Amino acid sequence: MKILAIESSCDETAAAVVEDGTRVLSSVVASQVAVHHVYGGVVPELASRKHVEAIVPVVREAVESAGIHRSELDAVAVTQGPGLVGALLVGFSYAKAYAWGLGIPCVGVNHLEGHMSSIFLGDTPPEFPYVALLVSGGHTSLYYVTGPTEYELMGQTRDDAVGEAYDKVSKMLGLGYPGGVVIDGLARKGDPKAIAFPRPYLDKKAFDFSFSGLKSAVGRHLKDYPDPDEVRLHNIAAGFQESVAEVLCHKLIYAAKVKSCRHIAVVGGVAANSRVRAMVGDAAARRGLSFHTPELKYCGDNAAMIGAIGYHRFVEGSALGLNDDAYSRARLPSNTKHK
Repeated sequence: MKILAIESSCDETAAAVVEDGTRVLSSVVASQVAVHHVYGGVVPELASRKHVEAIVPVVREAVESAGIHRSELDAVAVTQGPGLVGALLVGFSYAKAYAWGLGIPCVGVNHLEGHMSSIFLGDTPPEFPYVALLVSGGHTSLYYVTGPTEYELMGQTRDDAVGEAYDKVSKMLGLGYPGGVVIDGLARKGDPKAIAFPRPYLDKKAFDFSFSGLKSAVGRHLKDYPDPDEVRLHNIAAGFQESVAEVLCHKLIYAAKVKSCRHIAVVGGVAANSRVRAMVGDAAARRGLSFHTPELKYCGDNAAMIGAIGYHRFVEGSALGLNDDAYSRARLPSNTKHK
C-alpha cells in the first residue's frame, strides 16, 4: 500500500511516499532555516508564504523520486495538527484537494504520532511495549507504547519544551536559530562540569518536566558574565546541555523501570542531539535495555513519519471529509490513555 504523505506544521515543507508504513520510497524536505535565522525563530506569516511557494514542487518531486505514477497511490496522509495553523493549512488543504482529485482517501494525522512512528522507518524497531521520550521544539513527553496507535501519556513538560529551551538559551548567547544544532556543536568543545547548572527534576519519581528554571539559571549566569569569552561560551553550552541530557535520561530510564520495559526510544528533533543519544545509549547498555532512535534524517520534521502513522490510521478506517479542519494546539489521539 503506497501513501503520499505531506507535512507543513512549522518551517519545513515535506512530502514522502511510504509503502506499508515502513518502506520509504522517497522523502523530500524543503527547509526554511535560512529564512527564519535572522529573526532568531520561526515567523509564522513567513513560514506560511514559503509553504505556499514550495508545496507543489516538493510533492511533485516526492512522487517522481518514488518512481511511481500518482495513479498508483492508495491514499494521502497529512499532518492535521498540532502546529502553526497558517502553515498547517497549506499542506492540509493541498492534501485534501490532491486526494479528492485522484478519488482516494485522505487521512489526517497527529504530528506527535508521526514522531512516535519515525522509529519504525529503520531496520531495528522496538518491540511492544516500550517507553518513548518525545523531545522536540514544542513538545517534551513520555509515553508507554503498547501498539502502533496505542499510547499512555506518562508525563510532559509543565512549561518550556526542550527544543524551545535550546532556542531561547541560544538567543541569550547570541547564537541564532536553530539553537539545538548550534549549542550541540559548541558543547562538544566545552567542559560540562565547569559550570554547575541545576538539574530540574521536579520529582525524581515522577515523569513531568520543567526547563524554565534551567533557562533562567543560564540568564542569571550571563548577568554575572555578560560578555563570555570563547572558553566560557563553550562551557555554558556544555553545562546547559549536560543538565538537559541528565534529566531526560533519568526520567526515561526510570519510566522503563516502572513499566518493566526492555525497549526504550527517543524520538523528535532533539533525538538528533549527540549528548542525549550518547547518555541514554550508555545508560541503556548498563541496564541491559534496548535503545532505539530514528535515523538522523527522520528526527526532525519530515513527511516519511507522517506516512508511517498514516498507514496505520488508514488501515483503521480513518478518513477526512472535505469540511474537516486543521488544529493548532496539541491534542492526543482519541484512543490515547492518560495515566
